[in-house]
Amino acid sequence: MTHHHGYLWTGPKTEFDKEGHRRPPHPNPPPPPVDDKDTDGIKLNQRYREAVAEFRTGDLPPMETAHWLMKPRNLIRGTWGEPKEAAEWLGERLAEYAPRFAAETDRDSTRLAVLVNNAAETLGWGGDVSHGFYLERPTYLSIALVTCDRNRAAPELPCPL
Repeated sequence: MTHHHGYLWTGPKTEFDKEGHRRPPHPNPPPPPVDDKDTDGIKLNQRYREAVAEFRTGDLPPMETAHWLMKPRNLIRGTWGEPKEAAEWLGERLAEYAPRFAAETDRDSTRLAVLVNNAAETLGWGGDVSHGFYLERPTYLSIALVTCDRNRAAPELPCPL
């Protein structure tokens, strides 16, 4: 049965900008180092292991919204059967954080209402929703709603629940 999960992350923008930690690891690991003197091979393998561990267990938002489904289930902030219910959660979070938005235009209540309405519509046809806002610098807010059970962007991903 189709449902929607909500995700929320706040943290330093410098962490959010670590794209390597926000991408799933390549399915083929790098070749092993040739020998103990192959420092480039050793470093490459170490970075790959770190990326695998960070993506699978870390709370950084993934580069692709659907990839939230690959993250630990304890990162899910809510689950809803109806798009409107999920969009209401988004609206509540936006209202909660809006006073901290760095850009005054992001605080505009009409603009926020449009985001919520668009979210309900997008979720209704099986899409995902993702928004990001600067809070007090250097803090960043990432908030997402992901359609689960045959996600349109990544239908091969199983539901974390």
